[in-house]
Amino acid sequence: MPIHRTLIVFGGLPGTGKSTLARCLAQDLGGIWLRIDSIEQAIRQSGVVPGPLDAAGYLVAHAVAEDNLRLGRSVIADSVNPWMQTRDTWREVGLRAGVRVVEIEVVCSDTQEHRRRVETRAADVPGLILPDWQAVLDRDYRAWERPRRVIDTAGRSVPHCLAQIRGYLSDGA
Repeated sequence: MPIHRTLIVFGGLPGTGKSTLARCLAQDLGGIWLRIDSIEQAIRQSGVVPGPLDAAGYLVAHAVAEDNLRLGRSVIADSVNPWMQTRDTWREVGLRAGVRVVEIEVVCSDTQEHRRRVETRAADVPGLILPDWQAVLDRDYRAWERPRRVIDTAGRSVPHCLAQIRGYLSDGA
């Protein structure tokens, strides 16, 4: 599917399926997958940022995203993206690069399924400590203040969700 120069920004709580969908979408589109978990873990392991990372991972991802968008590549940004401030900065990256920005919030409306996912998943980023269910519940995740596309992964297969995303991408919205 040829989707060129698009910034696709994912957001959603841990365990909703963001990374699975973002990775598969990047493979489908031949796009660049920027996963904040991987970037932040690499920064932690480097030791250059002692203590909390604050915005370091997002700033690195923004720079790499903008570089690749300017090269004509699509970028899939994969992060919790918890506040309007983080969502706005992703949007600004796309606007500076002169590309279309598609924002997608991934949710899992079935609380039991969401909890099971959080409690049974294994880290696929070496050294990454995954949040437990209570940490997910306590996360400071704020409501979106502008229209976005929502993908509910509860009881839905990855191919079904990807087809829904492809529809969003092809409808020009």
